[in-house]
Amino acid sequence: MAKTWKEWEKPVLELEELIEKLRVLIDAEADATKKKELHVRLEEFEKRRDNFIKVRYSRLGAWEKVLLARAEPRPYTLDYIANIFTDFTELDGDRRMGADHALVVGPAAMLDGRPVMIVGHQKGRDIQQRAYRNFAMCKPEGYRKAMRMFDMADRFGMPIITFIDTPAADPGVESEMRGISEAIAASMLKMFELTVPVVSVVIGEGGSGGAIGIGVANKVYMQEHAIYSVIPPEGCAAILWRDPTKGAEAAAALQLTAQSAMELELIDEILEEPFGGAHRDPVEAAVTVKETLVAALADLDKVPPKKLKEQRYDRYRKMGRFQTA
Repeated sequence: MAKTWKEWEKPVLELEELIEKLRVLIDAEADATKKKELHVRLEEFEKRRDNFIKVRYSRLGAWEKVLLARAEPRPYTLDYIANIFTDFTELDGDRRMGADHALVVGPAAMLDGRPVMIVGHQKGRDIQQRAYRNFAMCKPEGYRKAMRMFDMADRFGMPIITFIDTPAADPGVESEMRGISEAIAASMLKMFELTVPVVSVVIGEGGSGGAIGIGVANKVYMQEHAIYSVIPPEGCAAILWRDPTKGAEAAAALQLTAQSAMELELIDEILEEPFGGAHRDPVEAAVTVKETLVAALADLDKVPPKKLKEQRYDRYRKMGRFQTA
């Protein structure tokens, strides 16, 4: 069982490395005949890579979806902001404790010039960024910062768009001391009270209360290879079997894929990703997300404020399936 995305995609990454080296050789080659031969080899490698991806991605299990959702090159909230919105202004601080860089928040204008409020988890590309962003695990001040944005959006009649991508809320002792559970619950309550449209997109990991803390929306979408779960698979395995290495078994039992979420009526739609995943073409992935957001807001504009609140309430009351023993 592969433990990381790089380990799982190693054969494809090796082929892509060879393809890049061939392209460099082609650019440097002056002889026309040799250049043509290199082009033929390049096409062969590209075809082999595409076939490999096609086969590999047609057999994705729950654990492979987890690895893809965590892939380091996968586009994050700031990538979607750059590709979808204009005039984004990041705001910070909860006016109580301090700044939480795991959550990016602020107003922006969509391409049609409409002001919206954005709230989204942000992971890091390298170890320094991950430490700065706390691996996208929000502390209490992160959710209180989000609530400040929710209040602002409600006051100015701005629709809210949230991007969900976190393994969970911060589990540290300091967060517990500062009331992480209360902060998540208060953020959820605030979202239920909003009179403006709220749209959420799960772009990577949707983990536990860390995700639902900014996920109480009128419409919820998931990217094709994203996951949505009550707990990370390794945490589930550690609790059930006292063995975090059984993450793959836990992932299958948790039904955390976008396809499972759609069957369980937890989300409204699955957003198709580019060939080989969103990380292979972030711009194309952003186009799909943008079109979905524009269409969702156009639909929600027709709903009166009071009905928006009722819609969110009804949506979450209906979640869950059970049987009487």
